[in-house]
Formats: sequence, C-alpha cells, structure tokens
Amino acid sequence: MKIVFAGSPEFAVPALNALLKAGKNVIAVITQPDKPMGRKQILTPTPVKKFASERGLPVYEFKKIRENVTELTALNADIMITCAYGQLLTQEVLNCFKSGVWNIHASLLPEFRGASPVQAAVLAGKTHTGVTVMKTELSLDTGDMLLVKRCEIGNMTCGELTEKLSDLGAAAAVEAVGYLEAGNAQLLVQDNNKATYCKKINKPDCKIDFNQSAQTVFRKIKAFSPEPAAFCMLNGENLNLFNAELAPAQPAGKCGEVISADKRGVVVRCGEGAVSITELQLFGGKRMRAADAVNGRKIKAGDILE
Repeated sequence: MKIVFAGSPEFAVPALNALLKAGKNVIAVITQPDKPMGRKQILTPTPVKKFASERGLPVYEFKKIRENVTELTALNADIMITCAYGQLLTQEVLNCFKSGVWNIHASLLPEFRGASPVQAAVLAGKTHTGVTVMKTELSLDTGDMLLVKRCEIGNMTCGELTEKLSDLGAAAAVEAVGYLEAGNAQLLVQDNNKATYCKKINKPDCKIDFNQSAQTVFRKIKAFSPEPAAFCMLNGENLNLFNAELAPAQPAGKCGEVISADKRGVVVRCGEGAVSITELQLFGGKRMRAADAVNGRKIKAGDILE
C-alpha cells in the first residue's frame, strides 16, 4: 500500500517515524512551506520537512494543497495519512486517494472537534483524552472512526500531554495502516449529538482572571503551558505562568493578592480558593521556578497580580 504522509509540527514527526520503522511504504511527504521564525525571521522548515528530508523522502510544500491536485494524482498513492497538517482539504484532494484520507486527531471524538483539542481537554478538567484515527470528509472532524487510543491526563501541562498524545498517535498510525492493508477496517459512526468544538487559541484567551475560581485558574495555566502561556500583570508588566498547583483554602481578601511567596511557590488568592504558581517568566526574563523569583525578591507577599 502506497502512503502519502501530510503533517507539519513536531507533534506529527513520531507518526511518520513510526510508519517508516514499521516498514510502511511512505512514498512522499506533504508539509507546510518554510516560514520566517524568530527575531531575525530566518526561513525555517517544518519539523516534518526536516525529518523527512534527512531520510531522503520526497517532500512537497504546497502553499495551497487544493491547487495541486495534478501532482497528488500523479503520486498514485492508495491512502494519505494526515497529522496536524494545517490545511483544509477539498473533495478533489480526497478523490486522489482511492482508499481514503485518514486523519490522526488528538481527542476522543466526537468530543473537541477543531483546532485546540489538547488545550480544550485540560480546560474542561477531563480525566482522560486520547487520539482518534478517522476517515477525512469535508466537514470538520466528522468522519467515521477507525480506531481510538485513550490516555490519562493526570496533572500534566498541555505540553506534557501533547508529547504523550504524539507518541500515542504514532502507535495509532501504524495500527490504522495495518487494518487498511489487511482490508478489515471496521468504522464507527460518530454521534453528532455528543459533539463539542474548540477554537484556535490566541494570546488574549490566555489572560488570567484571579476573580475566577482557583480550579479555573489552575486549568488555564496548565492548558496554555508552554505556549502561548497563561499570563497576568505584575506592577504593570507581563508575567507568564507555566505551572501551578491548587493551594489550601485561604481567608477572604483581594483576588490576585500574593498571600505567600517561598521555595514551595507563589500562592495567589482567587475568587474561590487559591493557586500556588510554581513556574513563571518575568517580563524580559527567562522561564524559571517560582522559588528563584522569590529568592531574587522579584515577587513577594502582598503583591497584586492582575
């Protein structure tokens, strides 16, 4: 079975690697074009392009895949596996693959269809999430499901959970191709009545409101770590928050007030309860343990986080 793999970020690399290690016939890779990165805006390839190029795979960087149906048809592939590719597919693109296009989606569909399923699961306080391999159709993440793999969220940040789901997606990719090669794929129709949706996360969404409950603040910090990063203001300057724990109940007082600051963390009063911030980044500085910020007298009890 001839396979085209489409993906862009680091999240997709383990799936491509797993397919190659399993001896699957990946004949080409499709990814997003190089983009300027960093302060110097250096043109940088996607992690998938870098990985594929190092292994001698043909790589196509379509600015708009829908305008490259002729090239896709010429590949004469049986299936395409997509994983965080980053472009919408048209029916003409889907028609290029006689055995279908199959997407690795980082949620337990039909829950969290859309652009930010990992963050959405953490924000919602879910105990479990996973990856779903589904057959791609034109509407958003609605295709029939080939297989599902679950994992526990526990106390992980979005970054930690993303790494775990990336490895889970790699295993799912190999298993899914195995089913398709054997011709014994059994599909499950999604229950649209149970569908939920999540949007792309923008930096303004990451602003912390300490008037909200400690549970809500805690989940936001976890969901947006390491990027785009939850944030608040300290003395008029941006303060990024990367990790936190729920703290014991505190006496009533001003929301956002730093109740204590020591080597265990920076405890901040919320609308209900309190959180202990354990990793942060001061304006113009580097990410650090909250204890280091306390030792440097950058944050102290009585400060107000807004």
